[in-house]
Amino acid sequence: MSKPEFAYVTYIRTTPDRLWHALTDADFTRRYWMDCTLRSDWTVGSEMTIERGGEVKNRCTIVESDPPHRLAYDWVSVWDPGMRQEKPSRVTYEIEPQGDLIKLTVTHQNFTQGSTTLPSISFGWPMVLASLKSILETGQPLPFAPQSHAAAESAHV
Repeated sequence: MSKPEFAYVTYIRTTPDRLWHALTDADFTRRYWMDCTLRSDWTVGSEMTIERGGEVKNRCTIVESDPPHRLAYDWVSVWDPGMRQEKPSRVTYEIEPQGDLIKLTVTHQNFTQGSTTLPSISFGWPMVLASLKSILETGQPLPFAPQSHAAAESAHV
């Protein structure tokens, strides 16, 4: 049986420390993650939540935290009863300096067979990561239109 996986690689003109801050600072995440706030103390074993409008959309557990090189957490989408029953999937960020750029590789894997989480994250991650790149390079996140927020809400990213 093949293991479905989502992988995204981008190159960002930033520093490892700025990228780590962007990934882990609650106020900063809300600026590029379509109004979602990621909250955690980012230590191994700690909970991390992804919240929008005061509602927890995802509950995660930090499984690896090596600032500013690597971060991994287990992910459960709790907004949907079916997704809530799936085993946790795993998100991993790898941060690698490449001259004046940073290579960011994000993988999301270990999905349950027939997962409904996989199509949801496949829609949301590209928007989130493109907006992250934009804000770090220009100071501005992508200007998502209200329909993007509605689409993200239906995908619950």
